[in-house]
Amino acid sequence: MQPLRGIMFKVLSVCLFMAMASLIKAASDNVPPGQAVFFRAFFALPIILGWLAIRGDLRNGWRTNNPMGHFWRGLIGTSAMGLGFTGLGLLPLPEVTAIGYAAPLLVVIFAAMFLNEEVRIFRLSAVALGMVGVLIVLSPRLSVGATLNVGETLGAVVVLMGAVLAALAQVFVRKLVATEGTAAIVFWFTITSALLSLLTLPWGWVVPEWHVAGMLVAAGLFGGVGQIFLTSSYRLADASLVAPFDYTSMILALTIGYLIFGEVPTTTMLIGAGIVIFAGVLIIWRERQLGLERARQRKATGNVGG
Repeated sequence: MQPLRGIMFKVLSVCLFMAMASLIKAASDNVPPGQAVFFRAFFALPIILGWLAIRGDLRNGWRTNNPMGHFWRGLIGTSAMGLGFTGLGLLPLPEVTAIGYAAPLLVVIFAAMFLNEEVRIFRLSAVALGMVGVLIVLSPRLSVGATLNVGETLGAVVVLMGAVLAALAQVFVRKLVATEGTAAIVFWFTITSALLSLLTLPWGWVVPEWHVAGMLVAAGLFGGVGQIFLTSSYRLADASLVAPFDYTSMILALTIGYLIFGEVPTTTMLIGAGIVIFAGVLIIWRERQLGLERARQRKATGNVGG
């Protein structure tokens, strides 16, 4: 039953994050990305504090042994969020979603570079395949020609940069979990991103109309609840089981993009996204196989020792 709940929570988190992204996109013509980041972080904070209280972690859950680690994770993660929000205002929702799938591919590379994780030819090949898919998605935006749109080209570049920084942020999280609890990681990222977003005040914050403010507040609330469901999903089931459900976000992005924003996906985008998703599933499958192999080795070692 626990794995099924984990899958359910993962899908709920994907739905909430997609709703959040849609609201940010809808508000992007009215508020700058830095202000959207502030709303996303600030209004997620009450949700997260309530979650800590329910867990009984309100008194101690936020305590940290590595404040600078949280700062650097927050700096990189907030920058990734800001770039992603910028891209939402410049590109169709499905395209932003597809390019964002580069992040888990890049985590494999960065983990090998910075965490000394062993990466063999299978996963490297899957990463290379996935990046080919990303390039296919990007190709219409980066091609020199009469149809080149400067805004869309900028959007493609900033979303890809955001994916790179999101992957780096995940590497920082992997380092933090060695000494920090989940509650502290979630809490301090929310605080750090809210504070860092205030640095963008000189770049044109506005007083939004009430309906725009409502969308931004809802985005923050959805983001906070989505974070809790995401964290809970990985506590209830193995990462290799729930991770593939990330890709349900493409179905949601295509549906919302078409029905709400009138965005019709191109064949090129769909082909590229399909390749990226296939590569991501290969990596997840391989991670699961390696995990099972390590478990068998530990069991064999334990039996010998017994």
